[in-house]
Amino acid sequence: MRRPFVAANWKMYKTPQQATSFIAGFLPLISEQATQVEIAIFPPAIDLPAVVAGVQGSTVGVGAQNMHFADEGAYTGEIAAGMITALGAGYILIGHSERRQYGFETDEMVNRKLLTALRHNLVPVICVGEHLEERNDEQTEAVLHKQTYAALKDIHPEQAAPIVIAYEPIWAIGTGKTATPQMAADAHKFIRNEVAELLGRSVAESMRILYGGSVKPENARELMAQEEIDGALVGGASLDPASFYKIVQAAS
Repeated sequence: MRRPFVAANWKMYKTPQQATSFIAGFLPLISEQATQVEIAIFPPAIDLPAVVAGVQGSTVGVGAQNMHFADEGAYTGEIAAGMITALGAGYILIGHSERRQYGFETDEMVNRKLLTALRHNLVPVICVGEHLEERNDEQTEAVLHKQTYAALKDIHPEQAAPIVIAYEPIWAIGTGKTATPQMAADAHKFIRNEVAELLGRSVAESMRILYGGSVKPENARELMAQEEIDGALVGGASLDPASFYKIVQAAS
């Protein structure tokens, strides 16, 4: 039985003060769901200390939206895995489509970051997904195959337990469009089969695969009802405590 996992990707929103206010409003809402659903918040790097302090004593986890694959070095503007863990965060988002688009993150970099994350005992959430043109050209499976295989290169089955994959059709991110529950479930099933080929069926069956792409309180319950969907990576709807709580509630 895979424990549902709901993650908030705040992207480039919220000051440290706003982050503290969100946590103060969110934690009292989730007492019933605290053990049923794994929850993690991915704020901008500058907010990490405030969010880590705010969730202290709760079951809510904290992650960074990006990190470098090197442990240290002359990489101005970057942060290292050891810096993230030193703050008390335990998760890392890898290969989000916006990082691929605006940060020129390649499949090779995604793999190198994954290997670094595992060395530092961070829970990695790897994002994969196709553009609208690729879906229209019936290339979705080809894209997911390429991204999944590249991300998991040189990963051994015994390393794989912490890994989470998030399927995010790029055409549905921030657009208000959402893959139908059946479309999402089909993509999740395909990804799970790819993982099975690479790492074995038992690893694939235990690996959580989240859906991301305009997840809202209005569609969360129907998406989460799909057997292959193990939770959600939530963007805009995670910026409001009440809205994000309703999605956590749907996952439980």
